[in-house]
Amino acid sequence: MKHMLFLSLALILPAAGTAAAPAKQPAQRVYEVSTVLVAPYNGVITPAAAEFIGAALNRVNGPGGADMLIITLDTPGGLDISMRAIIQGMLASKKPVAIYVSPQGARAASAGVFIAMASPLVAMSPGTNIGAAHPVMLGGIPLGAGDKKTEKKDAMSEKTLNDAAAYIQSIAQKTGRNAAWAMEAVTKSRSISAQEAVKTGVADFMAENLEEFLAKADGFKTGGFGTLHAPRPAVEYFNQTRRQKLLATITNPDIAMILMSLGAAGLFIELYNPGLILPGVVGAVSLVTAFYSFQTLSANTAGLALILLGFVFFIAEIKVLSYGLLTLAGAASILFGALLLFDQQTMGGLSVSLNMLVSTIIGLVAVVAALAYIVLRAQLLRVVTGIESLAGKKGLAKTALSPKGTVLAEGELWEAESLSGDIPAGAEVTVTAVEGFKIKVRRSP
Repeated sequence: MKHMLFLSLALILPAAGTAAAPAKQPAQRVYEVSTVLVAPYNGVITPAAAEFIGAALNRVNGPGGADMLIITLDTPGGLDISMRAIIQGMLASKKPVAIYVSPQGARAASAGVFIAMASPLVAMSPGTNIGAAHPVMLGGIPLGAGDKKTEKKDAMSEKTLNDAAAYIQSIAQKTGRNAAWAMEAVTKSRSISAQEAVKTGVADFMAENLEEFLAKADGFKTGGFGTLHAPRPAVEYFNQTRRQKLLATITNPDIAMILMSLGAAGLFIELYNPGLILPGVVGAVSLVTAFYSFQTLSANTAGLALILLGFVFFIAEIKVLSYGLLTLAGAASILFGALLLFDQQTMGGLSVSLNMLVSTIIGLVAVVAALAYIVLRAQLLRVVTGIESLAGKKGLAKTALSPKGTVLAEGELWEAESLSGDIPAGAEVTVTAVEGFKIKVRRSP
């Protein structure tokens, strides 16, 4: 009996000890970072930006690519379609993609917020900010800033807002970011400083420069890639090509508007004085480039039509004396066209700035007014050559005028008719009018 008891205890105790022992935690995965690729981008999120960041992602994920991509970002926002293309590439990357809002004074606004939320590692320089991702803007004022009782939102605005809110929430949840703040950035246009971003979990840490960024990234725990081990990684920079820099520059609403205005002014000057060549060439190239920019930025066709109609009014002002009415009509047409030019829902609130619009219209009006003044002055000038120039000139009656005869004027003989009675031959006369190839004269006092 005792042997049976001891045998039972021998079997039960080890099993109990095994059950009581805590489960062994899996070891945290370590992701080695020996090389990093830094891709700096500063500007509007356009197809050019999507192309550049897409090329950087391909470089990292390609054969022999770096272990991590760091995008130093400074953007006011941009096109929704370009933003989504960048985010899709980031989420599909097999290597971590970090967002570093830099340099000091930079921002990640509108589309930049979505891009930052899609990164497993977000850092910010001191003096930077992130936020204001409301997709629906009216004249630069976010909906919700006015009286909520009288405010009306159309169905399309509601759909766009709900879609953007759901999109940023899903991104934030996937990367472990502050989804609640991300929703407020979209629905309430919230914007916060770098310090507050770190406190609320929107950003992971602050770094004054890339060296501090890499030092703080060493040992950072990411959700999908594990703990980063980056003691002293080699740094390689991936910069935009000249073509990408040019496209990024011209695909800016303000720059596109300047190009269109420059093109119009060049064509005005060429039409006024054909043969100058240079203004016409510069104007044509500028207009074509402006149209490319507007097409890339998904410009509204009605807005473009109104702007072109304004240019037609300006040209007509040079040819037709309307006492400024055509100029006013042209300025109003360009103003309304520019306001309708961009769909704020797809541009993330980007449009031609009011200062740029006003200065452009003033410049065009000044050019047209100057050309119209030159044309009017030329029309009012006294004719000094040709048959019309005879009016007011002195002549000599070669034959008696009673009332018709022959007069020598400006070295030529003319058939003349006296308006002051009979004039004897040899008398001095004054030409008063020219009718075809005949002149009318009066006897000089």
